Amino acid sequence: MKYLAAYIILFLTVSLQAADIHVGTGKEYTDIRKAVEFSKNGDHIFIEAGTYNIFGLLIDKSITITGTGFPVIDACNLGTGITISAPDVVIEGILVRNIPVSYMVDNAGIRVERTKKVTIRNNRLENSFFAIYLSNSDECTVTGNTIIGHSESESNSGNGIHLWKCNKIDIENNKVSGHRDGIYFEFASNSRIINNLSEKNLRYGLHFMFSEGNSYIRNIFRENGAGVAVMYTKRVEMIENTFENNWGPSAYGLLLKDISRSKIINNKFTKNTIGIYSEGSTEILIKNNSFSENGWAMKMLGNCTDDTIVNNDFYSNTFDVSTNSSVSRNYFDANYWDKYKGYDLNRDGVGDVSYRPVSLFSTLVEQTPEAILLVRSFLVDLIDLTEKIMPVFIPETLIDNHPGMKQINSNNDNRI
Repeated sequence: MKYLAAYIILFLTVSLQAADIHVGTGKEYTDIRKAVEFSKNGDHIFIEAGTYNIFGLLIDKSITITGTGFPVIDACNLGTGITISAPDVVIEGILVRNIPVSYMVDNAGIRVERTKKVTIRNNRLENSFFAIYLSNSDECTVTGNTIIGHSESESNSGNGIHLWKCNKIDIENNKVSGHRDGIYFEFASNSRIINNLSEKNLRYGLHFMFSEGNSYIRNIFRENGAGVAVMYTKRVEMIENTFENNWGPSAYGLLLKDISRSKIINNKFTKNTIGIYSEGSTEILIKNNSFSENGWAMKMLGNCTDDTIVNNDFYSNTFDVSTNSSVSRNYFDANYWDKYKGYDLNRDGVGDVSYRPVSLFSTLVEQTPEAILLVRSFLVDLIDLTEKIMPVFIPETLIDNHPGMKQINSNNDNRI
């Protein structure tokens, strides 16, 4: 009881000391930096609309900063806009812009360093090298922000939302465009990426590196250099996302490289060069997804093992599945394939004849990419038909023994 009483006394003391501080023309402060220097833990700074030319603003106290009418913090291409080093800080309703490119320092619109429980919400960040950058920080929330970059090349651009060595971060309801990677995780764990729109970024909409135990749910990754890359990690959940219109010579909806024990469930892959490209994946569950109008729905290299691909829809893709190996160590079952020409005599919704989704022509294209020019020719249809009757070149073990006769996931809608 004495500890509870002491906590209540401390809480009441802080609450009584907390003050509202106003910044703007005709207010008690016209300079944001001086207002922050004057403030104490628990204070609330209100910034009136206007443009404030300031960079290198350090928040080293547990305060809340709220903008009214989106006041502009313009760094004038001189350095980082705001750096937060204290816990329990809230930044909301601010427009931060003009953060310079640097090859020595990761300049950012809002930077969070070595702290915890920081909230960055409902802000706008424009023309930033990095927009929101979290480093060595835990239990933070980044929500409702609009981030717009104007990057022209990967070498001189940073990421929209960047995490480095973080834990338990929530990234929710943000819109990110025009950066190198829309959202980037490296050595970030136990975090959630929910209901974000990441589009028109130069490299990836979302990029994972060495980041385990995370989940991303109900996001849209659209018109990026590639949709999402998940690399060198394990225990990642990818659920109810949309990957669409990620086109280009090396574009994927989803790139998996050396990951294990993860789940890809209820996603939509539409109009990507490659829906899922998988290299070195192990124990991945790919279930209840839809693949439509992609160049390749899935490319699975021969070093993928013990993956389970079930109850997915494959339709209107140029190629459904492609591989570079004559042996498959993965399990395909109960998927719908629009190219399946089998029958269902007992009308149980399951095809009576097994289906081999890898065509001979896709195997030829894998070995000789120039052969794609023949994709719509009668010769290709004849080659594939002959191979299905007497399979010799396609993987004998890559087979769906219970192909579905109807689409399974046509009613799913993952859009924000």
